[in-house]
Amino acid sequence: MVSALPAIRCRQIDEGDVPAVAELLRRGFPNRNRRFWQRALGELARREPPTGLPKYGYLLESGGAPVGAILMICSAVRAGDTLVPRCNLSSWYVEPAFRTYAPLLVSQALRHKEVTYTNVSAAPHTWPIIEAQGFSRYSEGIFVCLPALQQASGGDQVQVTAADASSAIASDAFERDILLQHAEHGCISLWAVSGGRAYPFVFRPRLVKGFIPCAQLIYCRDLADFTRFAGPIGRYLALRGRAVAIVDANGPIPGLVGIFRRGSKPKYFKGPQRPRLGDLAYTEYAIMGV
Repeated sequence: MVSALPAIRCRQIDEGDVPAVAELLRRGFPNRNRRFWQRALGELARREPPTGLPKYGYLLESGGAPVGAILMICSAVRAGDTLVPRCNLSSWYVEPAFRTYAPLLVSQALRHKEVTYTNVSAAPHTWPIIEAQGFSRYSEGIFVCLPALQQASGGDQVQVTAADASSAIASDAFERDILLQHAEHGCISLWAVSGGRAYPFVFRPRLVKGFIPCAQLIYCRDLADFTRFAGPIGRYLALRGRAVAIVDANGPIPGLVGIFRRGSKPKYFKGPQRPRLGDLAYTEYAIMGV
């Protein structure tokens, strides 16, 4: 006779669960070691989510031990003149013997109807699954470019400075917080100052295929700003060993030298606010360095 599995329950991950959840995710994602997950969960511990949303995410528990988990990076983002909640779903894993309970885990994570959910690193074999859960694509691929090769346009005089550099140029307080907080998570945060205005940019240093250094665009006010200031920003990044930039896109970006890769790293969302291209703020790319 096959013995019954212990009772299952789903609940929020608490601080005391962190070591066991790190070990669970290590087993689920063998290409990442325990140290990676301890650091990732440590980054989540530093953040305060919007009221009513989880700090770490949810877990499935059986016999007092986690057998499944989904991490959630919850934040408040600007939509027009208001702040709205957004959650990036990340690192979903359930032990094989408990896979029939996986929908319970997902339903708990997606139960906040006022929240816009994103999945920005879905593996190809999961695309049909998340589309069946009601997610839609908002980014079809990535544009890999060499921004330093862009020629100056419109006579712009541009000064590129680090986010924490003192400047007489007035800047938006919400955007300043984004830049400074992402710098704390290891991102390259900077201002492009032109015409008396400061334009925010955040990039995540990455190694593509484990050895090609690049900078992934995490945040800008508008993709048109990146195109406009690509030359000086690209030279700033190149001096820091990041000549290649990766940008979410739905096609080639006019004015930039690069290649569009359709179907590479598509991004999904579900909820009331369609994310815009050029905004991966407070996602696993930025916070965990995935």
